[in-house]
Amino acid sequence: MSDDILTRANVVAEGSATTKDEAIREAGALLVSSGAVDASYVDAMLEREKSVSTYMGNLLAIPHGTNESKDAIKTSALSFVRYPAPIDWDGEEVRFAVGIAGVGDEHLGILSKIAIVFSDEDEVAKLVNATDADELYALLEEVNAE
Repeated sequence: MSDDILTRANVVAEGSATTKDEAIREAGALLVSSGAVDASYVDAMLEREKSVSTYMGNLLAIPHGTNESKDAIKTSALSFVRYPAPIDWDGEEVRFAVGIAGVGDEHLGILSKIAIVFSDEDEVAKLVNATDADELYALLEEVNAE
């Protein structure tokens, strides 16, 4: 298991979801397949979305679990899925679903790193225009910096 929060295996350049719930499941499935979370965490991600939207602006949503799902997290991790067409996220357009799982309070630091990337419209444009998952991963590698 890598110590990186975001691994290349968890970056998808062309997600297949067409709805918000499918996007949450897709981002969550990457966290499950990487061994970061138990499958129950995906249900908690869907539950969280019912109580508060995880839409963040700049084409970004950051689905994550509820506080009650913390015991389903084995290790802190991110998944990153880009969509070729915008997904309707409660009336907002989302092109990026970033699944997040943080042990303890680690999710706060991870969130701030993602927020920095997505606060820069030039960086978001680079992510939209990246040709493949390798390029996306290279653009996002700073989230792994200590």
